[in-house]
Amino acid sequence: MLKLIRLEWKKNNIIKYVRNAFVMAVILLIFILAVAGELEADETKLAYGNSMLKSGVELFTNMCAIVFTSTMLASFIVSAYKNKTMNLMFSYPISRKKILLSQMLSVWIFNFAVLVLTKVLLYSILVMTKEYMLITAANIALGSAMFYIEILVNSAVMVSISFIGLPIGLRMKSSKATIIAGVIIVCFTQGNIGEYTLLDNMPFHITLLIISAVAVFLTLYKLETRDVL
Repeated sequence: MLKLIRLEWKKNNIIKYVRNAFVMAVILLIFILAVAGELEADETKLAYGNSMLKSGVELFTNMCAIVFTSTMLASFIVSAYKNKTMNLMFSYPISRKKILLSQMLSVWIFNFAVLVLTKVLLYSILVMTKEYMLITAANIALGSAMFYIEILVNSAVMVSISFIGLPIGLRMKSSKATIIAGVIIVCFTQGNIGEYTLLDNMPFHITLLIISAVAVFLTLYKLETRDVL
């Protein structure tokens, strides 16, 4: 399985995605620092600026991760079906489920690692700026194991729910549909209407995880016997 995952990364030029992820992290850092500067300029927001900044890091990194994952699913899997290259892959003496699962895992592992590293990077830099800025993430306990556990769990959830759009894209044979589904997921999980938001709603996210598991199951169900889409 690990060999298949590495082959998927090589086939899809993973270096390109590494570069894009790095650029995304830099843009997010600049944006977060700009937000911190804007908060400092407003005296009414100084009292709760630190907590707002932490929420901003979580919000924007999660949004980017969901869209990034959806884009990679569209490129790695949906495009392979659409361009009929999956037919060739399924002709290999390897289980179809194993091939498709390796594609899913290659996307999941990469985006999970990117999201975790991006969050740790942003928080670390923000903590290091506490001597130069009034509003920072200085209240983040970088030395606490619970801090990293929360990042790992949250990152796993965000990347996993991105797979909800995969069967939609496969059914419609459309990479755009997969990405649009990811954007809709962002709106539901990270958006808000007035003061109402589902951002920290655990039952809602558990429901999405269950839906994501069902989506993966349906994608793999009877794959060995059904015709290629």
